[in-house]
Amino acid sequence: MPIPERVAFSIFGLDIMWYGILVALGIAVAVVVGCYRAPKHGLTPDKSINFLIVIIVCGIIGARLYYVIFNWPYYSADLIRIFQFREGGLAIHGGLLAGALALLILCRFWKESPLNMLDLYFVAVPIGQAIGRWGNYFNSEAHGGPTNLPWAVTVDGVKMQPTFLYESIWCFLLFFFLLYMDNRRKFQGQTLLLYCMLYSVERFFVEWLRTDSLMLFGIFRMAQVISAAAIILGAVFYVILSRRAKARLTGAASAIADAPGDAGPPADEKAESKPAAQDGIEPDEGAKADGALRTGKPESPQADSIVAAQKGGGASTDTKPAKEDDKP
Repeated sequence: MPIPERVAFSIFGLDIMWYGILVALGIAVAVVVGCYRAPKHGLTPDKSINFLIVIIVCGIIGARLYYVIFNWPYYSADLIRIFQFREGGLAIHGGLLAGALALLILCRFWKESPLNMLDLYFVAVPIGQAIGRWGNYFNSEAHGGPTNLPWAVTVDGVKMQPTFLYESIWCFLLFFFLLYMDNRRKFQGQTLLLYCMLYSVERFFVEWLRTDSLMLFGIFRMAQVISAAAIILGAVFYVILSRRAKARLTGAASAIADAPGDAGPPADEKAESKPAAQDGIEPDEGAKADGALRTGKPESPQADSIVAAQKGGGASTDTKPAKEDDKP
């Protein structure tokens, strides 16, 4: 792949670089994804925008400072270069750390769950990376060493490993995977930890191929140090949070199983189950009459008459005695 022109177009003599266009496009797509998915995490799109404005600004500043710190000999000779973003020089790890820190502070003030918010925005991060990485292509940076691979990128007449391409493809795939997993999230923090582990696996191995790695003490590749730490810590916290989530589910299920049964049927059902009065006999009096038949001791005058009638085999429950004069 030959390297195209770095300048996309010019406005009043100001060159607009492809690098800036692609980084801005990546950020814009990530913002759209974050706002679209905000309701799934209990956040309105408007409030999501408030979060994103602060996160993006802090992320860009953090990405630049991180890069400048590890290239201080170059920038210390001319401090104005620190503000020349169009030349490139944004480190993704610095942006992620600064953006995450800003988000944690906002969550404290705006009373939101930090893990829930991190899950929301770390779904969108990979798609922004996948698009923004092509800015490295136009800037002839973030490539590997010489190679004869057919998809090699040509830099200064030499075919190089297109490491930006490997990361771009990986991040596209990671975006769709995290999208799938976030829709089926088992616990808060799951999406964040999956990103930390899976992105770091790719970055750790691809970093071996790069020729422009930021170095720690001149010995260690800083991106590999952070990636290794992210893989280990991500795996540890994933297990911890997963077990806690399972324990909560088990506890909830046990509480439901141990809950006492219903105290009784509802009032309307009780009313329906109460025997109806027959032939002018109240249900309570009928029950008393049944008791009198069993014990021989009537409990009320009405029950006494009922007992007498039932002993005599009569169907009538009239308590008025018949008079001799009434006989025909």
